[in-house]
Amino acid sequence: MASRPGQRDLTTGPIGKTLLAFALPTLGSSVLQSLNGSINAIWIGQFLGERALAATTNANIIMFLLIAAVFGFGMAATILIGQNMGRRDMDAVRRVLGTAFGLFAIISVVTVVVGWFVAPTILTALSTPAEVYPLALAYLRVIFVAMPAGFLTVLLTMALRGTGDSLTPLKFMALGSVVDVVLNPLFIRGIGPIPALGIQGSALATLVANGVSLSALVWYIYARDLPIRLRGPEMSYLRPDPTLLKSIVTKGLPMGLQMLVVSTSALAMIGLVNRNGTSTTAAYGAANQLWTYVQMPAMAVGAAVSAMAAQNIGAGRWDRVDRITRDGLVMNLGLTGALIVILTLLDRHVLWLFLGQDAASIDIAVRINLLAGWSFVLFGVSMVLSATVRANGVVIAPLLILATAMFPVRFGMAYALEPRWGADAIWWSFPAGSFASMILTIAYYRFGNWRKSTLVTKPDQAECHEQAMAEGQPTGKPMPVG
Repeated sequence: MASRPGQRDLTTGPIGKTLLAFALPTLGSSVLQSLNGSINAIWIGQFLGERALAATTNANIIMFLLIAAVFGFGMAATILIGQNMGRRDMDAVRRVLGTAFGLFAIISVVTVVVGWFVAPTILTALSTPAEVYPLALAYLRVIFVAMPAGFLTVLLTMALRGTGDSLTPLKFMALGSVVDVVLNPLFIRGIGPIPALGIQGSALATLVANGVSLSALVWYIYARDLPIRLRGPEMSYLRPDPTLLKSIVTKGLPMGLQMLVVSTSALAMIGLVNRNGTSTTAAYGAANQLWTYVQMPAMAVGAAVSAMAAQNIGAGRWDRVDRITRDGLVMNLGLTGALIVILTLLDRHVLWLFLGQDAASIDIAVRINLLAGWSFVLFGVSMVLSATVRANGVVIAPLLILATAMFPVRFGMAYALEPRWGADAIWWSFPAGSFASMILTIAYYRFGNWRKSTLVTKPDQAECHEQAMAEGQPTGKPMPVG
């Protein structure tokens, strides 16, 4: 099977070099996403003020929960695609993509219809301040309309990574980000024939950017004849296959729940932080800005390890799986460790960007980063090991480990020790939670039965033959396969 542009066969060749080449574009995509959000927040804050910024904050919470709901399904589809790529079963790759795309299309339609009508109820449930509510509602309703293109783009980029291609997702992430950043000020303020749309303009910019990115990506997939394209009779794969749908949903739900566990833990922690005063809250917010970027290498390496391990598991190359994991751990330690050292040395200079001349908040933020920042090295170890485990379709154990580390350990320690240790109890709870997660994940990786799991179910051969005959051309000649 010849490789398409950007696509990598992850079952052969040097592991470390291939892993790095796959991880770097994924890291670039994460950086672009964060920069896109930061720049758009600057546009809104500068042009429309703090009420508008608060409105987008309320809407972004809802967006995160929606993305979390579908993220797990995309991850499950990616793992299935990766394993089938390892087996060199292109038809199975396209069946998985078709089922996942059909599922995402249904979810998208439901999201738009339900979201438009229940947006007021959601904002009321979030106790959105009265002065912010009209802006948040106007913004959120347009965002709901923008979500379908965003969902489908995320699915296609994740599917491409499953085939071994991490470069194409970076290209179209860049395209969408540039369009979004450029259109935001134009639609917010208006220019020439473009009317000033205010906060709705920011949401409209996201809608247009999502549409442009999705359309361009679909065109590229077909123009380059990439493995996930569907042609002719393969278009019937868009009707979700019950067996594949069951696998995607049952494996995807726990992975989506992991994001919800993280977001719920974050909300619980911010409640503790707020009790220590405005300066501490501001300092914690600034430290979180740094940590957003500190986490990215581990997440990129984890995504690369997951895709690479899935293909090798599918190919039966278990001899390479442990080596992939080991190289991923070394890479994470190097990238994350180096970034933490740099940010620790330059902490005051970087934190100044967020806190200005507020010396008290800067001092607190420096201490927060010193006590908690290094824990992301431990977090990266858990990320890499969990990525390998999930590559074989095992998702419950990583979810339980994460939930244990986030609540009984991290939040429990912070809540119990804060009366005696003060805010330091919160900052020390981060390495405590990360250490617990790392130990539990190492134990499960070494002694758990995750290697015995079977994710890919091969379709019944007679059924496939019958369907192929029914869907064939009237002439009875076989369709060309790319």
